[in-house]
This record gives sequence, C-alpha cells and structure tokens, in this order.
Amino acid sequence: MRIVLAEPLGIAPEILRKLSQSLAGHDFVAFDSRPADETDLVSRVKDADVAIIANYPFSNDAIAQCPSLKMLSVAFTGTDHVGLDACRAQNIAVSNAAGYSTFAVAELTFGFMIGLSRFMLPCDAATRASQNKGNMIGTELKGKTLGVIGTGAIGLRVAELGKALGMDVIAYSRSEKQAALNMGVRYVSLDQLMATSDFVSVNCPLNNDTKGLIGKEAIAKMKPTACLINTARGPVVDSQALADALNSDAIRGAGIDVFEMEPPVPADHPLLHAKNTILAPHVGFATKEALVTRAEIAFDNITTWLKGERINQIL
Repeated sequence: MRIVLAEPLGIAPEILRKLSQSLAGHDFVAFDSRPADETDLVSRVKDADVAIIANYPFSNDAIAQCPSLKMLSVAFTGTDHVGLDACRAQNIAVSNAAGYSTFAVAELTFGFMIGLSRFMLPCDAATRASQNKGNMIGTELKGKTLGVIGTGAIGLRVAELGKALGMDVIAYSRSEKQAALNMGVRYVSLDQLMATSDFVSVNCPLNNDTKGLIGKEAIAKMKPTACLINTARGPVVDSQALADALNSDAIRGAGIDVFEMEPPVPADHPLLHAKNTILAPHVGFATKEALVTRAEIAFDNITTWLKGERINQIL
C-alpha cells in the first residue's frame, strides 16, 4: 500500500525513521512541509491508500478527489477539520490521536490562569521599562472556584490540577464522569458555572451542540473578576462577545489558545485588540513529549488497521 504522511508531525527525523519501520513492505512517503493549500494537500494524498494528517483542514471536496484513500489517521484529537461526510461516503476508516496532549493542554490552561492572576505580561513590560509593581497586586488560585466545561480527558486533568492547587472545582458536561465525582467535582448547570466561577476553562469538543456555546448571554453571567480560558476549539466561544466583555471591563481577563481559524490570526480579529488577554497561536498540544506521543498513536492507528483491527476509531 501507498502510505503518505501529508504534513510534518514535529518530531525528530530519527524518531520518524523508527516509527516508519513498522510500515516495512509498504510504500511510505513523508512530506517535510505543510501543504501550501488544499490543492497541494490533494496532490500529496490523491494516490494514497492511507494518509496521516495533523490539523491541516481536509474538506469533503478534497477527500472526494482522493479515490484510493481507504484509511485516514488524524494526528490530532479533534476531527472537526476533516470532511467526515466524504469519509463515510467513500467508506474511509478514520482514527484520531485522542489523549496525546492531555497533560500539555491542561498545563497550558494553568499557565494562562497564573499569567492572568499574577499580571505576568504587564509585570514583564513594567520591569523592562524600569518600573516597579505599581498596582499589580495579584490573586492566588487557592480557594478560587474553577469551572470546567467538558470533562473528557483534558477537562478531568484540569480538574485534577485545580484540586491539587486547592481550588473548588465545578463542571458542566453532557454526561457526568465518575472519575470527576470521585475527586470531589460537583456538576452544575452552565448558567451556574458561568455565574459562580472565578476561572472558566473551556475543554469541550467542537460539534453542533457546542458551537457558540459560550456566547454573549453566557459571558454576561460571569463575575467582573472572572477570567475565561479557551484551550479547546475557537468556535466554542463567540470571540466578538468575549472581546466586547473584556474591553468594557465586564470580566477580568482571558487566555486564548484557539481561534476560528488556525494561526496566523487576521490582524482585525477582535481578540487581538481586547484588553487583559494572553493569546497563543495554538500551542496547547505543542510539547516535545506530546508530539512524540501523537506520532506514535498515528502510526499505531495504521499498523493496527493493517492487521484488520481498529483503535481510536472515529469512523
């Protein structure tokens, strides 16, 4: 079979060589740059039986132009950037890499929280300008209420870290997890979570139910001292509504790692001009450890499928 790694996975060449040995006997091709556009992506994958992609969008139209494709290993947790309708129509098996970035994303969540609560960016700027702390008196996380939206693997890890730091953790999710209840997390309504949390951490997947979930009405329920952290998917939060709340001091701050598009973010994006924000260009998953784990899962998906079995099955 022809197996194509359509975009780089951010791992060292020697690790890629080692992983590709599991595909001995097959024609394996690895591209070392991201596709220039969708046309370029199709040109790389159109003759492949199996393809590995990460977070580069692979639309229904693009997939339809790849008639040989039988299996798609998505080296990413979410699959909302993949044309799953076309995959169903063409009977393409799809597996993802769920769990690879659990620790990385959860830790970045707390990086945002500490950065906001201790004025890290203003402190850096003041120090470089030969100023003192002025009125930058921070707050501790201990004793604060952390609201976790979505208690999948990452949400549970965020809850666990919050508990370790002495926070009161509440959660909203479509289903209650026994693991969360065991650590003392209380499930509440979304309205109650938004109204009582000092920090709101968005950790749910993007789907028809969650798109725009955190909109103007939900943000309006937040306390003026509260901060919102989104390390999940950009469209879960209404960026304009969040920017308006920040600029009117309706809430204290926000830490944002995800947007409606993959960075670079357009210069006119509302959150680029919002007050009291820490922004990152989608780096939650980007640790050396997570990227190696992601690559291992992506290749395991394929070798398992070649044996007639499935892991991490989406379709």
